[in-house]
Formats: sequence, structure tokens, C-alpha cells
Amino acid sequence: MGELSRREALTVARIVRVNHAGEFGAIRIYSAQILVARRFSPDCVPSLSEMLGHERQHCAAFRAAMPARNSRPCRVMQFWSWGGWLLGSLTALLGPQGIWACTAAVEATVHRHLDDQFHYLAERDPGLHAIILSIREEELAHLHHAEEQLRAPGPLLQLLRVMIAVATDCLIWLSTWGDSVRMARALKAAKLS
Repeated sequence: MGELSRREALTVARIVRVNHAGEFGAIRIYSAQILVARRFSPDCVPSLSEMLGHERQHCAAFRAAMPARNSRPCRVMQFWSWGGWLLGSLTALLGPQGIWACTAAVEATVHRHLDDQFHYLAERDPGLHAIILSIREEELAHLHHAEEQLRAPGPLLQLLRVMIAVATDCLIWLSTWGDSVRMARALKAAKLS
């Protein structure tokens, strides 16, 4: 790995920041879902608890990666916190199908972002690339598990998934104060080169 340009270093710092925020939001979603599911959908709790454990490890890995990359937690962590808790609570109140639709929507969005980042970081930051490689597999397993649990998702569940995916993308944009737009351009350019 050669010396990163200023722009590349900023992009790497943005990647760490948004990933840390996203993992924190996932912790809040799963925590709220577990709380509600214990009462209304107890069969979901073991899978949700396992996923929560993964998200805690992911969040810690990104937090530990921040100092070396001159990154810091995003300025709007409260949105991730309260938004994740609200989303987790509301979807858990919809029952197992709401829980798994939420998980599928969030994990699909996360996986798309991780894939872009994975390609961008391959030649620029092998350490962060390795973290994302290990996390990608678990996030993909969460997505596949959620999709397997969805029974013939109808138009309402599809609408819920789209709304959650759009909200997740908006939070990603907000957590970087628009840097995610520039980051997306940089990631796209890297994939084309």
C-alpha cells in the first residue's frame, strides 16, 4: 500500500465513520427487537441475539480502526440510536415477518455499501479491507437468514423493505453530512478503474 492522497484518506475516514454508525444503529435495532420479541415472538430471539452479538463485534472493530485513520464517530449518533430503537420496536410489533423484513432491508443496504467499500479499499487500506471482508460474510448471512424466514412477502412487506432501505440510505447521507455522495462517487470511480 502506497501513501494515500488527501482525498483517499478522507474517503477512508468516512468509510470508518459511517460503518461505525451503521453498526451502532444495528445494535439498537436488534436490541429493541429482542425486547419486544421476548414477549410477542420468542422464536425469533435466538437468531436476533446471535446477530446482535455480531453487530457488537463489528461496531467495536470499526471503533478501534478510527484513530489510525483520523476518523471519529459521526455527529448524528443520536439519530442512529433513537432511529434504530424506534425501527426495531415498531417492526418487532409487526411480528416475525416485520422483524425479518427489517433485517433483510437493512442488511441488503449494508451489504451493498460494504461491497463498494471492499473494492475501494483493496489497494488502499489492507487492514480495513480485512475488517470489511470478515464483516461482509456475517452481514450476508444475516440477510440470507432473514430472507429465508420471509413467507411469500406481499406488497406491504415489500413497501416496508423499500421504506427501511431508503431511510437507511438517508441516515448514511446524514451521518456524513453529505460526504456519502462524494464517497459514493469515489467508490464508483474506483470500481471502474
